[in-house]
Amino acid sequence: MGSTRQPTETASASAKSFEGAENQTNPDGSSAGSAGASGRSAAEEVAGAEAERLWVEDGGNRRPFMRGIIIHSLMARDVSFEDADRTANEVRERIRDRSVVTKAEIGAEIRKILGDTPFDSDHQLPVPVDIAVTGDRRRQPFSKGVLAQSLLAAAIDPQDAFDVSREIERKLLRLRISEIDRTELRGLAFETLSNAIDARAAERYLVWRKVQQLDRPVILLLGGAAGVGKTSLALEVAHRLGIGRVLSTDSVRQIMRLMLSPDLAPTIHGSSYDAYKLLPTLTPETDPVIEGFRSQTATVSVGVRASMDRAVSENTSLVFDGVSLVPGLIDLDAYGELAHVVFLVVASLDTKEYANRFASREKGQSRRGAHRYVENLDSILKIQDHLLDEAERYGVPIVENDSFDRAVLLIIRHVTEALRAQRPAESNDPS
Repeated sequence: MGSTRQPTETASASAKSFEGAENQTNPDGSSAGSAGASGRSAAEEVAGAEAERLWVEDGGNRRPFMRGIIIHSLMARDVSFEDADRTANEVRERIRDRSVVTKAEIGAEIRKILGDTPFDSDHQLPVPVDIAVTGDRRRQPFSKGVLAQSLLAAAIDPQDAFDVSREIERKLLRLRISEIDRTELRGLAFETLSNAIDARAAERYLVWRKVQQLDRPVILLLGGAAGVGKTSLALEVAHRLGIGRVLSTDSVRQIMRLMLSPDLAPTIHGSSYDAYKLLPTLTPETDPVIEGFRSQTATVSVGVRASMDRAVSENTSLVFDGVSLVPGLIDLDAYGELAHVVFLVVASLDTKEYANRFASREKGQSRRGAHRYVENLDSILKIQDHLLDEAERYGVPIVENDSFDRAVLLIIRHVTEALRAQRPAESNDPS
């Protein structure tokens, strides 16, 4: 409860702080330490205020009554802040005419207001202790926030992840555990997820945690036509999976534009939907939009592979998004023993909603004019159809971005399910 002092000791200490004040002079000529309208000196005012305070007797010691301590204590017993605040105010009103009250008497007043439920053992949390997570020759403090972040790999809502993390923290506190092995914590998270959400969510969490221990990175490729929301999805998925590197084929293409002149690689100097206009010749049997798009992506794919190779050499997981990620254009078998590569194509199948995405870009912070996309919507839809055909041809899953939150969860599920398929024997083993 903090340090305790008797009322007379506090008043005496406060009075000493005003020694010599009577020799100071205010601008109007009056003594700063002289009696004011009340006829008492400043030291006497402080002493009087201290004497009138409400004190709490606790085990032979006294401390000032504080609403904040009651609120904190009740919230530790699963009482909401609103109810705890209301109760603290009501208790203060009931005992405000007394000078000294015992801790037991305060507890009795709280019971009259809230009943016995907050005092049950199931609701009472012990005094927090420092919990250390050990393993892999590391020792780190337990963090409810870090655990909640890792639980997002189960493809669950962030609020559900926080609730599960809080339940795990409560269990550790109730058991007064001050140290837990990382594997045991993982098993506890698996068990809690199974009970609170479902077994599949728990499996997804476990798969992702185990993959992170391997010496191979995870590379997530998110392809899709312009404007389907690939970059926003990539950033959110990377955040939830704790992947620190996110790249876009737009950036790769921009770098290659500086290195390759229009004469050497004409199509990379245009957009995906109008690259065909930069081709010196067109094949009569091929749709010009698709021919230009394929020419551009073939060039950009060189830079994509180089970025993937770097991620492998650094053993760094990566989320890569972009229109230049075309199924079949990159030999994923070459990375079979080097990385866990998961390829998905993002689509927007509602044409009207697709057009609205470009309008929202112009209202936002993007400098890319929406009118260019709207004017070329037919070409963009042709590219999307081509990507969907290639996805079907090469067995690449498709994620429709009709709801951002749902698409994020689906992508994470695809990732963890793909990884679980690669390691089925260990998917249910928390060790």
